Formats: sequence, structure tokens, C-alpha cells
Amino acid sequence: MDGSLPARATRTTCPYCGVGCGVRATPDGRGGATIEGDADHPANRGRLCSKGAALGETLGLADRLLHPEVRGKRASWDAALDAVAEGFTRALDRLGPEGVALYVSGQLLTEDYYAANKLAKGVLGTGNIDSNSRLCMASAVAAHRRAFGEDVVPGTYDDLDQADLLVLVGSNLAWCHPVLFQRAMAAKAARPDMRIVVIDPRRTATCEGADLHLPIAPGSDVALFAALLVHLDAHGCGDARYIADHTQGLAETLAAARMIAAEAPALTGLPATQLEHFCELWAMTPRVVTLWSQGVNQSSAGTDKANAIINAHLFTGRIGRPGMGPFSVTGQPNAMGGRETGALATMLAGHLEWDAPGEHAALADFWGLPRLATGPGLKAVDLFEALGAGSIGALWVMATNPAVSLPAGDAVRGALAAAPFLVVSETTRRADTAAYAHIRLPALAWGEKDGTVTNSERVISRQRAFMPWPGEARPDWWAVAQVAARLGHADAFAWSGPAAIFREHAAVTGLARPASRAFDISGLAARSDADYAAMPPTRWPVPASGPATERFFADGNVPAGRARLVPTLFRAPHAQPDAAFPLRLLTGRLRDQWHTMTRTGSVPRLMAHAPEPVLTLHPDDEPALPDGSLVRADTPAGSAVLRLARDAGQRRGTAFAPMHWTAQFAPAARINAALIAATDPLSGQPELKHTPLRVSPYAAAWHGFLLMPQSGGADLAAWCAVTPLEGGAWRHEFAGPESPAEAFARLRALLPAEEWVVLEDPVAGVFRAAALARGALAGFVAVAPAALLPPRDWLAALMTSGVLAPADRAALLVGRRADGPPPSPMVCACHGVTVATIVGCGAADVAGVGAATRAGTGCGSCRPEIATLLAREFA
Repeated sequence: MDGSLPARATRTTCPYCGVGCGVRATPDGRGGATIEGDADHPANRGRLCSKGAALGETLGLADRLLHPEVRGKRASWDAALDAVAEGFTRALDRLGPEGVALYVSGQLLTEDYYAANKLAKGVLGTGNIDSNSRLCMASAVAAHRRAFGEDVVPGTYDDLDQADLLVLVGSNLAWCHPVLFQRAMAAKAARPDMRIVVIDPRRTATCEGADLHLPIAPGSDVALFAALLVHLDAHGCGDARYIADHTQGLAETLAAARMIAAEAPALTGLPATQLEHFCELWAMTPRVVTLWSQGVNQSSAGTDKANAIINAHLFTGRIGRPGMGPFSVTGQPNAMGGRETGALATMLAGHLEWDAPGEHAALADFWGLPRLATGPGLKAVDLFEALGAGSIGALWVMATNPAVSLPAGDAVRGALAAAPFLVVSETTRRADTAAYAHIRLPALAWGEKDGTVTNSERVISRQRAFMPWPGEARPDWWAVAQVAARLGHADAFAWSGPAAIFREHAAVTGLARPASRAFDISGLAARSDADYAAMPPTRWPVPASGPATERFFADGNVPAGRARLVPTLFRAPHAQPDAAFPLRLLTGRLRDQWHTMTRTGSVPRLMAHAPEPVLTLHPDDEPALPDGSLVRADTPAGSAVLRLARDAGQRRGTAFAPMHWTAQFAPAARINAALIAATDPLSGQPELKHTPLRVSPYAAAWHGFLLMPQSGGADLAAWCAVTPLEGGAWRHEFAGPESPAEAFARLRALLPAEEWVVLEDPVAGVFRAAALARGALAGFVAVAPAALLPPRDWLAALMTSGVLAPADRAALLVGRRADGPPPSPMVCACHGVTVATIVGCGAADVAGVGAATRAGTGCGSCRPEIATLLAREFA
């Protein structure tokens, strides 16, 4: 294994969402890289979103974990791996296979996933290996398996270009999968008759490109699609031949839908006329794609929601043909790879089944590991509850941050703190989970590791290394193989590199044939190392014999013989609002952030669009709470404190909070600590979008902010939010219970200064101080009893401007020059364009704004926001 690489352009794959965009990365010789979209990759055709475009800014080694650590002290790899093997051996001796577990991630490469699953199920003999993908797409997997007999995504991205109707269900595509959104917008521009419908309780950025928005009541998707199925049947839209030849279960499915459909207006909160309009539009448009994401999956009824969508497509035969089909898009770059390798508690490798005759035995024999687990293990939420109960004696967490991402987050942190033996493989010290580890193993990051990922349309792409291995960081699969060797199974893990693992993984998909199975890449099992290195994007299946198929389910090509229409039931979200908790909390993602911010949180321009954690309410909900104030969000499970924002696009009775903030950036705003741990009974996916909520003022004696050249940490006040700024400075927002004078004195002491410019008004509780060094601004602190504080942006810019001009120095305590522009929020992260610049450029449409300011001409994910600004300006 060689950690050195030449400085040249390398084709690789983006590590963010499940779109799986191709990237061309060229090291810049200074520890970073220039990034551009790969025009030849079928997923994105050269497009990148704001996060992907900023990947070159995430490659620094600040806060990297570069050496193994045992009990907080640096150790050799041999010592750390010995300790891992010993810890798992002790747990096996004490608790058996049920007492050990791995928790892995869609951030892993397929080869890492395969190695981890083989270790867990084959060596440790436990089904207790689950992935953070359980939090994003497990309900889709369960629905696919019920409907198709296997986890198979029927659609491809080309269908978005060809559909006449695109229905987006619980998917803010513009922010969460921006490249697909831009592709859909391009298709609509080319074919103006194309229609887009968004089904979402919130009016998101995606709605700006839609012809119809259905703001359904949270959790009511099954009712909506039951009404659609009944409408399709009543109007003769069923494909009788397809139903008869290729499906089963119609009678009971229609009977279940009829029981719900009459109540659909009341259950969804939509007018009957609006429901009828949607059903007619769907019925009269043969080429329809229904695309869904976390708004469907992250629910205690997520599997039924997904099956209700699939039922409509099976009933009409609108599946597997160009421009039509149900389409689940995944949240992570390799969620699909984890499903393929069996790195979920409910699956075996290669889509093999525990209860299929001969398949378990075939895998045990192929691996030469007779202790192969004989049944499913604990899913994510159950796994961490078992850890908290003392039933798990050893846990290995890889490339994920469950201390932040799981519901009932404080209970999860308690379980991690009490774990008898916890191993964490990580790239960064900033992951909250790493703080609890007994052993920390330094993993390779994107740009350093080498392997494959599979995107939402079943395309396997290479993720190639273009940066050297830093410190003693090593591949995850290598660490797994080393532990397996210490447990007596060196031969079964004696891989020379990722190509060898991929060949073995591909061979597994050919086991137990001729059983009908869609996932088959056995035709790739004989690829040489050179072929693997050069492998182009490749959609499965790739069988060793017989023809490959580009599409499933059309013209009778149903892998399991017959697809199944599945009766679905309307089940209200697990916990309902009541007098004590009258609102409903929805969570989700921001445009420029990724998961728990361990990568994107260090990039100033990705933090600029939303620098603080915000709770959004409809203007009519809790009207006594001032916009911009700090509020306490309490639920039956816990609480968080966030900045209040108002949005008329928020459905009344609901609140929205982003899921990204961690203890590293805003510890009191960890919203998942307030989410109940209800799960879908079939998929085990947690209900991350339906927690009863009450909102109240956050009692603070003072508010303030601190600008300084480095991060002071997020523990400087009872409430704190930390943000990196362009030029290297850091912004800290605060609130706390002590007196303003005490807070000011404490925070001012953190700033180095040769000279001070100070305002102190103890009676009013207003304090401001600018720290100067050699005539330049070295820091600034402001404290007041209320949240009305000087603007930050101009002061932050001054910290990198050198010696202050007299006019700037005179205006320091005000926060802006009298002749300067007022502060303006960032809109375009790619080109740093603000609201004021957009509104003031004189253009009347999005294209004109792009020509004048470049806003919206990068990734394009800000284009809906620009359109909204222009509509407001020219209303």
C-alpha cells in the first residue's frame, strides 16, 4: 500500500449525497485541491452542488485524527488493534455473539462495508451490524423487498429527463439533491408541458420550481396515495394485462385503500378539490415518476408510505419504462453499497437471504466461516438502547456520529459514555462520538481512500485517492482485516487491496444461483487490478452469464416472478400533539450542510447561508415570541435552544429545525436530543419528523457575540453557536444567565490586545470592546441584555483587512460605517452573493441576476431563493 500519489487530475466520486456525482480533483500542492464536475459521469454530467464544489476546502489536516489512541493516549497500530481484538474477545466470552456489535456508515466505501459485514456476521457470529443508512432509507428497502421480493430501485436518472409528470414526495430536492433538481429544471425548460408536483408539509425551495404544492399534514402520505389508487381504479386506469401477468395482491390492496380514501381530505388536511386535481393529473399522465426521500422514509409508517407509492405504479404498469416509475433517492453516497454488501442488521451479503434454502450455507461455505450469524440482529435504535441497558459489551463505530444523529440523543450519549468497550474509527476529532471512545483509530478521508460506491440509480463508481495518506491513517477495511487476523481468521481477510475485496464481493452476488436475484455483479468478479483501477461508472446488474438488463419490472422482467401490491394502513405518527405539546417538530437538512458538519462545518462559505441553528414557525404560531429571539424547544424526549425564524411557507402547527448542529458548533441546539425514539415496526427507521413540541422564550440575562482569530470552543456560555468566517476568523454567538457585566469581563479576557476601544454602560447593561493589535482589528466582543447587537459581517471583514482606516476605527463600536452598505444575508454560497447584491443588480429574472452577479450560475441550488427574492421585490 502506497500513500503517495502524483499531482494530476483524478476522476473520483463526491462523498456527499446519493446522487453520486463524478468529480475531477487536482491536488494544488498546498494540502488542498481544485474541484470540478466530471462532464463524462452519467450522474451529474459536470454539475456539482455547493457542497461538492467546496470539497477542495475540506481537505486540511486541522482536527484530523492522525494516530491510534488507547484510553486517550497515542499508541501504535499493533497495540491499538490488539486492544480491539481483546475487547471483543472479552465481550464474546461474557455475552456471546448477541453482546457485540458494529455500527457503520454510508460514508464507507463498498469494500469497507464488505469487510465490516464479514467480520461481524462471519467472524463474530453476530447479526448486530447496522448502518446509519437505517436513519435514511431503511423504509424504502423494506418496501422494495415487500413489493419486489428484493431491494431493487427500478428507475434511473434518465427518467427525470423523460417524465411528463414528476411527483416529489417528502423531498426537498433543490437543497438535498441539488444536481437532480437542476436536471429536472432543465428537463422542464426543454419541455414546458412537463409538470412537477411537490408533496410536503413545508413550502421548501423545491416548490419554487413546481406547478403544484400539496402541503399535506405530516404523516398522511398513505392516505393521499390510497386516494390516488382508488381514483385510478374508479377511472379505469389499471393496466389489466400487467396486473394479471406480473403482480399479485390487488384485491386486498384495493380493499385497504378504499377504507382510507374517503377520509383522505380530513387526514391530509387538503381540500377535496385539490386532492381530485392531483389524482386526475397523475391518472392522465402515463409517463410519471414519483420520487421520494426522507419525508416518507423517516416515519413510524415509512414502509407503508413507500408501498402506497409503489402500488400506484404497479397498478398502472407505469414502472420500469422510460420516464416512469417509483424512485427512492438515498441520502448518502454509498447507502446502496451498504445494502448490497449486507451491512444492515436485516440482510446478508449480496442480497442473499437467511431463510432462502441453501443461501446461508452457500455464504458460510464461500467465506469458510461456519459461525456465520443465523439471523438478523439489532437495528440502530434498538442497538443503542441495548448498549444503554448493558447488553452490548463491545461496539465498533465507523465513519458515523451517532451521538448527534440518532433520536433521543441524550440517552444515546449516556449509552456511549457507559459502554464497556467502544472503538471509534474516525477522520476527525470534532466528531462528538469520538469523545466517548476507549480506542480511536485514524481512518482515511475522502481524497485519500480508494474503492467503490453505488448511487441511487444502481451505478457503481470508483472513489479514487488523489491525496497522500496523512500521519498513520489507514483504510477502514485494513483495520477490520487486521482485527480479524488477531481473532484467528487471517486467511479469510488476506486481501492485497480494495480490488481484491471488490472481486470477492462480486463473486458473492453469484452464489446460490439460479435463484432469481436482480442484484448480480458476478460478471465483475474476474476483473484485474488494472481493470478495477480504470473501471468506468457501471450500472448493475452485470451477470457472469446471460444478458444484463438496464431496467427491471417492464415487460415481465420481475426478478421474483411477480411483484406484489401491498395493503397499506393509515397509522398516525407515533406521538400526537396535545395541550402540553401543541406543535409538531419536523427536522431536515440545510442546503450547504452535510449530516453532522464534521466536513462542511469547517468551510466558511458553506456556513454563511445559515450561520446559526434556527427553529422556523409559521407567523401565526406562538405570535408573542419575537422573530430573532432565542427559544426553547421542548418535547417529551428532551429540549434544544435555537434562534426563532418565521416563514409563511411553514405549515401551521408545525416547526422545522435542521439536524446538523453538534456539540462542537452549538451544543444546546442538538435537535435530535429532543426527538422521540419511535420507529417503523418493519424497517426500524426512526420517526425523525413527527415529535410533539412546545416553544417558549429562552430565559437569558444577556446576549452577545465574540469575534476572534481562532475558535474559542462552544462551551463559553450556556448557549453558544460557533461559525468559521472567511479569512480565518471565528464568530461566536452567546446567551447566558449571569449579569452582562460579568459575561463581558470574562469574554473580553479571551482577546489579546495592545489597545482597546471600549463602550461600557453598566446601567443599561451594554458593553462593547474592540481589541486592536498593530493598528488592526484583532477581535471584538459585544454584550447586551437583549439580542439587539451590532452587525457582525463588517467587523468580521475588518479582521482580515490589515491596519484600520480612520473612518473604520471610528465606526467600530457601531458595527458599520455610516456610509457603508447595511448587512445582508448570503444567498449564493458558490460565488458569495448577498441579498442586497441580488436585489440591487437591476435584473428582473434569475437569468439576469446570474449574468449580473454570477449568483445561481454555480451549483444552481440557490436559484429558487433568488426567484423568491425577485418575486417579492417586483410584486
